[in-house]
Amino acid sequence: MARTKAIAAAGIAAAIGLTTAACGGGSDSKSTSGGSTNGKSAYNAAVTSVVNASAKKGGTLNLWSAQDVDSLDPARAYYAFVWNLNRLYTRKLVDYAAKPGKDGLTLVPDLASAEPTISADKKTYTFKLRSGVKFDDGSAITSKDIKYGIERVWATDVISGGPVYLPGLLDQGQKYPGPYKDKDPNHLGLKTVETPDDSTIIFHLAKPSSDFLYLLAMPGSGPVPQKRDTGAKYGLAPASSGPYMFKPGGIVPGKSVAWVRNPNWDPATDPIRKALPDAVNLTVTTNQDDLDSRLTAGTADLDAGQTGVQTAARAKILQDPTLKANADDPVTGFLRYAGLVTSVKPLDNIDCRKAVIYAADPTSMQTAFGGPVAGGDIGTNMLPGTIGGSDTNYDPFGRLQGKPQPDKAKQALAACGKPNGFDVTITARNNRDTEVKAAEALQASLKAVGINATIAQYDGAQQASITGSPDNVAKKNYGIIMAAWGADYPTGSGYMQPLVDSRFIPANGNYNLPEIKDPSIDALFDKAQLETDPAAANDDYSQINHKVMEGAYYLPVVSSKALNYRNPRLTNVYYHNAFGQIDFQALGVSDGK
Repeated sequence: MARTKAIAAAGIAAAIGLTTAACGGGSDSKSTSGGSTNGKSAYNAAVTSVVNASAKKGGTLNLWSAQDVDSLDPARAYYAFVWNLNRLYTRKLVDYAAKPGKDGLTLVPDLASAEPTISADKKTYTFKLRSGVKFDDGSAITSKDIKYGIERVWATDVISGGPVYLPGLLDQGQKYPGPYKDKDPNHLGLKTVETPDDSTIIFHLAKPSSDFLYLLAMPGSGPVPQKRDTGAKYGLAPASSGPYMFKPGGIVPGKSVAWVRNPNWDPATDPIRKALPDAVNLTVTTNQDDLDSRLTAGTADLDAGQTGVQTAARAKILQDPTLKANADDPVTGFLRYAGLVTSVKPLDNIDCRKAVIYAADPTSMQTAFGGPVAGGDIGTNMLPGTIGGSDTNYDPFGRLQGKPQPDKAKQALAACGKPNGFDVTITARNNRDTEVKAAEALQASLKAVGINATIAQYDGAQQASITGSPDNVAKKNYGIIMAAWGADYPTGSGYMQPLVDSRFIPANGNYNLPEIKDPSIDALFDKAQLETDPAAANDDYSQINHKVMEGAYYLPVVSSKALNYRNPRLTNVYYHNAFGQIDFQALGVSDGK
């Protein structure tokens, strides 16, 4: 099969800001990741190759998770595994190629029939849609459905929680309120997106953006039929444009989700998805150890969360050659960290924040996440090594020593006027056992220098309105927020912008946990978007990373690894670099059950 041509973005692909190692070297390169189409099951085999390749259709894929989905509404979803699940039912103009390793970072046309036509000033993108694409009810997918779906991103008062990048590029002073308050009779009043006919959509950007195509690959850029949109309740019955649709009554919040084949999906229109299983089920449990037992027993196929098995299962898998042959331990591209909230006293003082970082024990927190094999490498800064502009040797707080630095912590406490320490609250998600253990490890090391921490556990499914609400954070006095992050798209802005840009602090769904408001950081993001040389963009991102660390806004904990187990019956298993997870949409089952 001929390799699908990558989107070249009419000469601005070089401005994406990725190194060759991060993007696979462009559209004509061959994978350097060791990928194959007939790999056999072995430890870490799925990291670099396709394990158990097969075209066999049928059966049910059984996914389990210890974390409920944040939302099945494509515009509200932000969990990595939910974006991965979205590939089952949400198509976009462009999407990531269904390939292992570095080749998976390539964007290819999806609903679009070809690459966009881009104007000379790189501010106008014109797409043509494929013919014959339909929703699950048989209605045609048109350019207006895509425009309407994108307009919903503006309606954060109704459907908060998801990424909000597009308004910064497309609003252009219109102050568009979203389709629910749109005075246009057709609720298609966003002026910078035109739909001259049902198969054409034109975007007018405020300025050139080397990241624009990545934004169109996000689930929130998928089509939504206006007649089926129920606003805040849309996630209870989303329309499907992909190979799977939601089974009637198949969404049971907090318990399960069930997909069945979409009879109106035409594989001839879809270059990405093969849709091998007849059905896909997701079961939500609050017992991670039970989930792990089901995995090794073969009654569950895969942990959808892909955050790694717990301690007992980890030991069992690594000590049993048969089990180990069906496990993988990749670097996920995720960083686990703690946000130090500047709106909560005394962490509004930089020296008090430095005291927390110096007092933290890097090794005990790494151990809480599973140690160097299953947990990850000790974190030293806020830009993962998989992203352009990173420097794994940049360690401004000396965390690679692997031990707390109480003397420096006490000096910092004296400098911030709290020589005897202070009280603080640490938050951790109650369905992330390792996160809770890491919070406990931090609590213990802080105690040694007089910082008295209490731990507030909460339901991670409510993250957007609990730790993602600056008002709630201030009200509850949450000073240290345990969290994790992977790149929204594989550039420095795709990773860091939601975490550190002052323009990304919504009332709900906030991920700039420290509430950083530094105009010089914001200006560097803008500068990077206009760079034509990826090395220059990477330098901008490096400067941002340094400013963030110099401001002591975050405590980096580990650059994550995750030991995950895959059922031997799974076919077409490979890790997708864009998600840091196994590509769910590619999976099949060998026994047809």
